[in-house]
Amino acid sequence: MDKIDIQLLELLQKNSRISISDLSNELALSRPSISERLHRLQEKGIIEEFTTRVSLAAVGREILLIIQVGALKVSVTEFEEMIKKEEEVIECHRVTGEVSYIIKAAVSNMNNMRILIDRLIPYGQINTSTVLASPVSKRYILPITEKE
Repeated sequence: MDKIDIQLLELLQKNSRISISDLSNELALSRPSISERLHRLQEKGIIEEFTTRVSLAAVGREILLIIQVGALKVSVTEFEEMIKKEEEVIECHRVTGEVSYIIKAAVSNMNNMRILIDRLIPYGQINTSTVLASPVSKRYILPITEKE
């Protein structure tokens, strides 16, 4: 991956709807060259998908939660199958340490938070935190390069 690929990744993460023509102008490359680079980055699995970020507040999910699940009372498989069906769950990560899973969820109100927690309690020990602010809510991901 060269410097142009890195610039391409940065531009796409800022706006995945940017046109090939605009990318061509921005990077001073031909449209076919940009298309070829995009295709190569997708084939290598560097670009996984093109997607849209949705404002949680704008769709009525104003309360963001971080939930830690430890001391599982069921098998890992059973827990993971259940959590995949929970619509409020945005992310779920199996982790090392005292807790088994860290879950990011978004709910519309405190009652829905209570209902979600009540559904999780039978599966293990639950520790829930409400997010007050996110100083780093999203970060552009670029390859690690050697520092000079």
